[in-house]
Amino acid sequence: MARVTCESLLVNPWRLFSYHPHQSFAVPLLTLTQTKKQQRLTLFSSSKTRTRALPFDLSPPPIDHDLLDTVAATAGAKVSDDGIIETFDNDDQALDAVDNGVAVVDLSHFCRIRVSGEDRIQFLHNQSTANFECLDEAQGCDTVFVTPTARTIDIAHAWVMKNAVMLMVSPISRSISEMLKKYIFFNDKVEIQDITKQTCFFVLAGPKSNQIMEELNLGDLVGQPYGTHQHFSVNGMPVTVGVGNVISEKGFSLLMSPAAAGSVWKTILSQGATPMGSNAWEKLRILQGKPAPQKELTNEYNVLEAGLWNSISLSKGCYKGQETISRLITYDGVKQRLWGISLSALAEPGSIITVGGKKVGKLTSCTSGRKESEYFGLGYIKRQNVSEGDTVMVGDAITGTVVEVPFLSRQRPPLRSSSS
Repeated sequence: MARVTCESLLVNPWRLFSYHPHQSFAVPLLTLTQTKKQQRLTLFSSSKTRTRALPFDLSPPPIDHDLLDTVAATAGAKVSDDGIIETFDNDDQALDAVDNGVAVVDLSHFCRIRVSGEDRIQFLHNQSTANFECLDEAQGCDTVFVTPTARTIDIAHAWVMKNAVMLMVSPISRSISEMLKKYIFFNDKVEIQDITKQTCFFVLAGPKSNQIMEELNLGDLVGQPYGTHQHFSVNGMPVTVGVGNVISEKGFSLLMSPAAAGSVWKTILSQGATPMGSNAWEKLRILQGKPAPQKELTNEYNVLEAGLWNSISLSKGCYKGQETISRLITYDGVKQRLWGISLSALAEPGSIITVGGKKVGKLTSCTSGRKESEYFGLGYIKRQNVSEGDTVMVGDAITGTVVEVPFLSRQRPPLRSSSS
């Protein structure tokens, strides 16, 4: 039998694990297979038979491993003062990979919040817009945190695990954990932990994401519903892989221990993924039409104006903001909506949008396109004033065309005849 080498582990370091009441990981079982080009480790998840199964253990790398050193060593990487990889000097190439290949993004600066305790499901059910009570273990969803009057705070991507619910929120939403703690009453069995510094978070975007998952023997997740996730280990350290990548229901997300992150990053790049920095990711967010805190998600706009219908339950019981949401739907009270706007020039967020000299809305985000001569923005516009394809003025002299954007076009408002 061929020898297991460190090189073969780099090709495929993944091993399935499951939670147990009294231990963190199951003993990983690996078999070694020979291909024409290389040796690689093959993952067996839940197959009934295992041929020549080989128990294998590898001491984990030091826990203080700095992921930033690994990612920053990638060609072209430029790091901000806050330790965020802003670019790999390949922004156009990375955006092209989202359309035609696969890009990998380090979103470890996004916040991760762990909600645990016996009452965690009921607590999140009451504090956000999604119906957590209908979710089972290993499922997930998007949910929105709102004010009591349904004004938007942030969108969270949630994974329902065996003993906790994991929330991924925007990097500027660190106050959400403190906000949630204020709503824990004396008898509530709920614990809130900000685990951002104890974890790392990557996403895959692009049509070839499925191919990478297959190459890493994670193909069981391909084709699964949005939010579905499974637990694995890399070098003895935990990794959770989920369907969806924050911006899109396609692609994948990976939550992991910092000790595993360097190996995971290198392995994904070795499979042909293009690294993407935070600047290109922000550009992609705007092009896709995903609302962001302090831009589209503020105290000026409610959750229905932001178009976040897929994250809202209209049938569950009382929750924060529910009364306002129900009233807006019942009386058709949504007066404006979020649109994409193709622009003739770069415009300043906050610029007034007009039609025929009359103010109809406000620009909230703006970016250059894949070419510097292309510009694109997001903005709120009064419902009765425009439709797709209409021309608007942004600021004093910038022309815009109102367009649908992918993220918002996937949202499904209820039919007017629905009573739910």
